[in-house]
Amino acid sequence: MSELKSAFDNRLITVATSQLLPSRMIQATTLSSPKYLSILASIRELGIIEPLAIHHEPIDLNEQPSRYLILDGHLRLAALKQLGAQHALCLLSTDDEGFTYNRQINRLTPIQESKMITQAIERGVSAERIAEVLNIRLDRIQLRQSLLKGIAPEAIELLKTRMVGQPVFPILRKMKPMRQIEAAEMMISANCYTGRYAQMVLTATRPDDLTVSKTSVEGVSPESIMKMEREMERLYHDYRLVEDTLGETMLVLVVAKGYLSRVLRNEAISAYLQRFEPDLARELIGIMDAITVDARNLERE
Repeated sequence: MSELKSAFDNRLITVATSQLLPSRMIQATTLSSPKYLSILASIRELGIIEPLAIHHEPIDLNEQPSRYLILDGHLRLAALKQLGAQHALCLLSTDDEGFTYNRQINRLTPIQESKMITQAIERGVSAERIAEVLNIRLDRIQLRQSLLKGIAPEAIELLKTRMVGQPVFPILRKMKPMRQIEAAEMMISANCYTGRYAQMVLTATRPDDLTVSKTSVEGVSPESIMKMEREMERLYHDYRLVEDTLGETMLVLVVAKGYLSRVLRNEAISAYLQRFEPDLARELIGIMDAITVDARNLERE
């Protein structure tokens, strides 16, 4: 089986703005819109936060320099040019389909936003100026600046590309570092990044794994909490077992899917199943579709 191909190069590159080719025209009215003016002010004060997504354009060997087609970031490029910038920070795509960018790359996450604000303040930009540029209240800037305080670096690394709800972080701070990491892994496993899920993990956490004394939960007996703790530990153990064998299991499923696809392409077998076992045929097709979706999700991870 061929190796799964990444849609983007792992490195960020700096490209001269003169080498960037827009894939669509920007209307003159857009350059006076509130959205564009906000982007312009943000880049002027904070620099590029989200890199432009580009694809290398094939050119003649004798032609220099290289040219790059913009997949995402036309307004950012226009703002850079208006500000007189000569270079732009870019993410190089291995796929020239523009829609691929939005499918493969998440927008700015809370952790990335917090790091961006912290770095801007460390460079001397005041919190008041950032709030003015981003058009949000000052207390929200201060909240985001302190968002990651008390959070284990390993948990931050796990969640940095996830759209984690703001209430999750105060809850994580009530746990010790190892438990924070376990909680982050469980959120990823459940694909749930809400405060309610984090609170459930906190409730099922042993007192030894907490940084604060555990308080009783209204309507829940101590026996029920102990049972939740045991169930959560068992769930986490099962998660680690599945994680360790996920790659091998997915390989087996993909191979099985290929075999079933060839079987169902046989007209005689397909006709027999459609006539005598229609439910089985639908079930097999559903299983193959599910394997395809899972394999794509694993590739994005």
